[in-house]
Amino acid sequence: MSEPKERTDAEWRASLSPEQYEVLRRKGTERAFTGKHWDNHEAGRYLCAGCGEELFRSDEKFDSGSGWPSFTAPAQAGSVAEAVDTSHGMRRTEVHCARCGGHLGHVFPDGPGPEGLRYCINSAALDFDKK
Repeated sequence: MSEPKERTDAEWRASLSPEQYEVLRRKGTERAFTGKHWDNHEAGRYLCAGCGEELFRSDEKFDSGSGWPSFTAPAQAGSVAEAVDTSHGMRRTEVHCARCGGHLGHVFPDGPGPEGLRYCINSAALDFDKK
């Protein structure tokens, strides 16, 4: 993982679409079943739309029925960081890109697999790289 590049707000706005900016920099959420990756079944890697860091892989993706891309684990340890999110009257675990700090979504303890985690991620926060 390479060092993050500090960017100004103007640089972020210039490099991201309005939807990507809203999600990655303002912690927004896209509507369920509307993102470009929620129903993607191709093999490949999911990269941070803000900085290009590899975050998730298609072999860890599963259909959670939530309408957002869901993964059982990050691509590698340290690529995703966590923070407590108490917005909207709830206590959740936010996940963000460890490299650029971009908001990705949340992780919940109701997923399949040995860890039982569901990384619920906004499509707007991701770019997809086919294998």
